[in-house]
Amino acid sequence: LEFVTFNTSFGKFGIFTCADILFHDPAVVLVSKLQVDTVLFPTAWGNTLPLLSAIQFHSAWAMGMRVNFLSANTRNSSLDMTGSGIYAPNRPRAFHYNTETEDGHLLVAELSSHPRLSPTYPAAVNWSLYAKQISADDNDDHDFNGIIYFDQFIFTELTKPEGNRTVCQKDLCCHLSYRMGEKREDEVYVLGAFDDGFHIVEGKYYLQICTLLKCKNTDLKTCGQPVATALTNFEAFVLSGTFGTNYVFPEVLLSGVQLAPGEFQILSDGRLISQHGTSKPVLTVTLFGRWYEKDLP
Repeated sequence: LEFVTFNTSFGKFGIFTCADILFHDPAVVLVSKLQVDTVLFPTAWGNTLPLLSAIQFHSAWAMGMRVNFLSANTRNSSLDMTGSGIYAPNRPRAFHYNTETEDGHLLVAELSSHPRLSPTYPAAVNWSLYAKQISADDNDDHDFNGIIYFDQFIFTELTKPEGNRTVCQKDLCCHLSYRMGEKREDEVYVLGAFDDGFHIVEGKYYLQICTLLKCKNTDLKTCGQPVATALTNFEAFVLSGTFGTNYVFPEVLLSGVQLAPGEFQILSDGRLISQHGTSKPVLTVTLFGRWYEKDLP
């Protein structure tokens, strides 16, 4: 384990590799304690939908940690490795995701070299402040279990074109307000919560997750399976959760596995909101929490 930084005339840099991003050391230490301005991140990242595709999670980590993040992914379609990006603390600046060819792609963007000094630097977030003010009734007879990447979530279906839904697992309650452009008969969306402890596949780490996602088809048993396209447009959504951790990474992924820069906001009370909808149909809207203090030593 190494904590590697170097100084330049255009900011302080840190570097870590691939699965390091999922753990406190060295990733969080570089940003929180060593105060790097920009992270360099070489990776061979196999996309794991619905919550862990490369551009989705890496852009979310940059926003959650409020740091510049330069992600360079290798390109190997047989291993589902694609997706690189230049991410600022407040939004993606450039990204590339392509499953059609084996071609690489050069990304160029302009970033603030010292983002903490920038007038657009986002405020710190209390990720549970808003959600803890909402009364939670989680005794819904229609809640059901489902699996995302080997983790057992509790889901509740969005049966109406708009409304407010809550789903809880243990100490985590996830709240969603939403409005669809139309409620399609051929697509199903659910709100899911995970607070069941350790994720144990390809690493062992403690998660808390709230997610709005599209099911693979209209069979509820497919909810949580990988899906890359959607047809349902959301005109507005607000997602929040009663997180026990301060480390939460906000994800919005659109149809075709594309990001939504500038199409949603993170409020200081922990709400992920979109007031004017997104440019493409929604695959997932997620608050991905990592509770590092509960990890095993």
